[in-house]
Amino acid sequence: MKPKSILITGASSGIGAALALEYADKGIFLALSARNLDRLNFIANNCRKMGAFVEIKILDVTKGKAMTEWISEIDKRVCLDLVIANAGIAGNRFDYGQAINSTRMIFNTNIEGVLNTVIPALNCMEKQGSGQIAIMSSLASFKGFSGAPSYIATKAAVRIWGEGLRERYKEKGVKVSVICPGFVKSRITEKNLFWMPLLMSSEKAAKIICRGLHKNYPRIAFPRRMYFIALAFSLLPTFLANLLTTKIPQKE
Repeated sequence: MKPKSILITGASSGIGAALALEYADKGIFLALSARNLDRLNFIANNCRKMGAFVEIKILDVTKGKAMTEWISEIDKRVCLDLVIANAGIAGNRFDYGQAINSTRMIFNTNIEGVLNTVIPALNCMEKQGSGQIAIMSSLASFKGFSGAPSYIATKAAVRIWGEGLRERYKEKGVKVSVICPGFVKSRITEKNLFWMPLLMSSEKAAKIICRGLHKNYPRIAFPRRMYFIALAFSLLPTFLANLLTTKIPQKE
């Protein structure tokens, strides 16, 4: 059954925006959050044109109390069918002088932000005995390398956590899926200065994700060829993996 009430963080651009537009339809309730008002309003208005009822919230996912209050307030009015913890950031080009601050920011957003979204959503869904949680990870999460250690570490953490939650909450009627995209056109990937194989549009990625969530896949990983490469890469000895990635520009 298609979800009727959906909450998406990081919905102002990239995959988050594409997911909002993919789900937008007559009779659908969308709760969208982001930090950029202009971009979020643009997406929200396009969703409304498609018949959806849309509420927006300018919110930083690292603010735990504010996130809990927002999700709890929505839950009092609407039974959330699907919550997508999508908000995340990647580092810029590596700079020793800024490395510590950049690393902390990435960890706070990509891990704390996911926790601040998922935990209150799980509490709501456990009470109602239904619902679905989707956590945005990455194909990069399967092997650490020096090109983006902070980003990779955070995506690995939320992937493994989400996979563990799936089994724990299954008997409570709550579904949990992790999403592991490859290279998708977005504000994050447009900063990359290296070749990105099988780069796809955010619209195509959103369709794959929606289909996977509808089928309740535990792990929605794509493109398939990149997924198999990521799995194979994860089995390589560290010295060999490092040798193969030495020419990738470094960032956090």
